[in-house]
Amino acid sequence: MSSVPQPPGKRDKPAGRFRRMIDRLSSSQEELHSAELQQDAENAGCTKIGDCGDRQIVKVTGTLRTVTLRPRAGVPALEAELFDGTAALDVVWLGRRSIIGIEPGRKLIATGRISMSHGRRVLFNPKYELRPLGQE
Repeated sequence: MSSVPQPPGKRDKPAGRFRRMIDRLSSSQEELHSAELQQDAENAGCTKIGDCGDRQIVKVTGTLRTVTLRPRAGVPALEAELFDGTAALDVVWLGRRSIIGIEPGRKLIATGRISMSHGRRVLFNPKYELRPLGQE
């Protein structure tokens, strides 16, 4: 009887807690942050941004990467990039120059209808909830 050799990755992989520790030590800071954001989205019962489709009503959560004032058709618009570890989407508040608490690094939950603009997901005038600062 001959035994079928296993690929090197299958046989040598440590399991359990030790494997998670090795993965954590060998992962980049960005990968760890993305994994944490994905876990937050799952815990909050939100849709992953990477899974959102055009014209779909969604509830998403993540961290604001950038916040800019960018006029659209002559109307002021506050635009922020929300990232959840899977993908990013633009959150746009039309007619607003600023919103207290909307700043880079802040976590929030947003609900609304996704639209696609120039190949990017956009959420216009969403219902939103800022996450408490102590829980970031």
